Amino acid sequence: MTGPGAPAPYAPGTHPDLPPPVRTTGVVGWARQNLFSSPFNVVLTLLGVWFLASVIPPMAEWALVKSIWTAESRAECWGKMAVPEEAACWAFIKGRLSLFVYGFYPVEERWRVDLSFVLLVFAIVPVLYDRLPGRRHWFWYVAAFPFLAGWLLVGGFGLAPVETDQFGGFMLTLIIGVTGISFSLPIGIALALGRTSSMPVLRILCVLFIEFIRGVPLIALLFVASTMLNYFLPPGTSFDLLMRVLIMVTLFASAYIAEVVRGGLQGVPKGQAEAADSLGLSYWKAQRLIVLPQALKISIPGIVNTFIGLYKDTTLVLIIGMLDPLGIGRASLADAVWAGLAREVYLFIAVFFFVCCFGMSRYSLYLERKLDTGRESEK
Repeated sequence: MTGPGAPAPYAPGTHPDLPPPVRTTGVVGWARQNLFSSPFNVVLTLLGVWFLASVIPPMAEWALVKSIWTAESRAECWGKMAVPEEAACWAFIKGRLSLFVYGFYPVEERWRVDLSFVLLVFAIVPVLYDRLPGRRHWFWYVAAFPFLAGWLLVGGFGLAPVETDQFGGFMLTLIIGVTGISFSLPIGIALALGRTSSMPVLRILCVLFIEFIRGVPLIALLFVASTMLNYFLPPGTSFDLLMRVLIMVTLFASAYIAEVVRGGLQGVPKGQAEAADSLGLSYWKAQRLIVLPQALKISIPGIVNTFIGLYKDTTLVLIIGMLDPLGIGRASLADAVWAGLAREVYLFIAVFFFVCCFGMSRYSLYLERKLDTGRESEK
């Protein structure tokens, strides 16, 4: 076909690729695939939109639009509203924010808590970002961070000592959560390898430990740590309560991690280990280079789920008298000046935990996508 307006002739195989249909790409394509792919999904989408439209505007109005940020008491806060309790009184949280963050840590020493948080960020970066220059050397710092942070927070060797009973708030939650996560993973991997070992004594010991810990609720272990453990120590021995809690929480999480990793180990074909044997690799080299990387990739969702559960379980320390954010909130609400503002307290704490746990879950999904070596045709 020739003449004005006729398409340009192309040799076979040289025609440029045409863009995909607009209805299959971008926001429109995503909505068609995820929200309106079937009549049932259309109904669910419409119900979801109706629910969000009914809930979000009143919540935003209560929490942000009409909220009060400056007041000296609950009465003054509600007095600034057209109708008492029609909006959030964030003045309560604002006035006690440092208590929620630092607990009862000495004011003049709080720079140590801030520095520990900054060091924590630098310790997380090499774990999250695999393209960091010199990443292998950064892991030496990651391994040393818990001990460095412990020295900063507790003191000694040139720093003023701070008793751990002054720890509280979000700082206490991060200490317990980060310590439990950091130490439970390697211990859990070791327990999983011990449970799958061919050495009968080692295997029986690991099985007994895992089944005992998994058969006892964490709150019972915390009570043991806070009250009964001293009965098994020599007279006059003082064992810090926070240290006892950290040990119990770590052991509790490591037992669950061990079972998750054991499931991953069972998902690795035996031919992988046999191939490593045929290459002359030792047991530890085969585990480190071939078996464990595959097992841990399979176990990522379960491991992160255990970490999230551990992080939320840190609130149980309230039962043994440690003032985590919930403990600080309850103690603050006992003040008659601010009594009656429980909604603000629990919403504030819930947002903190949601941000932390949601971040861990999204990183888990990122790792799954990144390490997925399968083909779409195989799924």
